[in-house]
Amino acid sequence: MRVLTKALGALLALLILATAAFFLFAPAYVESQRNAVIPHAPYPVSTEARALHDSLIVGDWHADPLLWKRDLAERGNRGQVDIPRLIEGGVAVQVFTAVTKSPAGQNYEENSAEAFDNITLLAVGQLWPMRTWTSIYERAIYQAEKLHRFERQLAGQLRIIKSRADLDAVLTARAEGGDIVGGILGVEGLHPLEGDFAKLDGLYDAGHRLFGLHHFFDNELGGSLHGTGDAGLTEFGLQVVAELARRPVIIDLAHSSPQVVREVLEMTDVPLVLSHSGLHSHCEVTRNLPDDLMRQIAETGGVIGMGYWADVVCGPITPDGIAEMIAAAIAVVGEDHVSLGSDFDGSVETAFDTSELPALTHALLAQGLSEAQIAKVMGGNMIRVLRARLD
Repeated sequence: MRVLTKALGALLALLILATAAFFLFAPAYVESQRNAVIPHAPYPVSTEARALHDSLIVGDWHADPLLWKRDLAERGNRGQVDIPRLIEGGVAVQVFTAVTKSPAGQNYEENSAEAFDNITLLAVGQLWPMRTWTSIYERAIYQAEKLHRFERQLAGQLRIIKSRADLDAVLTARAEGGDIVGGILGVEGLHPLEGDFAKLDGLYDAGHRLFGLHHFFDNELGGSLHGTGDAGLTEFGLQVVAELARRPVIIDLAHSSPQVVREVLEMTDVPLVLSHSGLHSHCEVTRNLPDDLMRQIAETGGVIGMGYWADVVCGPITPDGIAEMIAAAIAVVGEDHVSLGSDFDGSVETAFDTSELPALTHALLAQGLSEAQIAKVMGGNMIRVLRARLD
């Protein structure tokens, strides 16, 4: 009996150690695989490009570092975004998007909303609060709380932007030489509402100001670009979109079905954003909406955020490759309607991280864009839309 007791005790100890190792090391390993930066030699940055980049207001419509178990106040050795690297890259404004649900077997063509949810595994494995394990809404709230904690921790290097006054304060501080990043909270899909219109207030009060309608599956608002059909808005979706248009927030059409995009265009009169995408005529894939819809989004005064990953670029994802796509997008929708939408830390492999953005400025100059055009793409167009929508 004593031998059996010792054996059971040893087995229990091993299980405890294995469990502890899982929670300590598995999340970091998963993220290092999901958000890799391809090894590369330093990209060229000319003196002219460096001087121009240092004069720019740089902004990015979409990154997902809040999903991962990482201290964004410290310069990381994995992933693509944290506050020190944003400062190194000269980024003034970064949207931090809350990812709350992701179907197993996720793909660009068709996903079921009933598929097993990968974010549940991440919430448990990363030891998020138990309230997030079963509530998509609480996951959006928790990720907002994380960014607020980083804001307090960084003591002046991060300011969450909830209003036009907040935006102006960040830009003024940077103009005076301050190392500060303005963070904007967003949600990638409004399934966190869980079909409850009242929860829109909760998301807004938590600080979210950019509202994507969909992610990789159809939800209570209507059809996803990657759902089971090109469905439009539901009655609930119509109600939510009308309310978002009334509020001082940004409506993001990334991942929405073409029919949803058409219906939002018809029912609103505000600048609309497609936060992270590519250009269909440059890369003919499902993920990139047809050019005619891109032009209609541009006609609202809105912008298209250009992503940095292979599935939307259809070519090199180096700074040169991204610059080529940006130049093509300008030719289609105009220089006033192209922005950056990296999708950094969104389970994508990239060829550079946010600290290396001066290399993109260099590549845009090499592509033949003027300094005025580069200023618009790198952040000017984003700031214009934010000023138009925030109060």
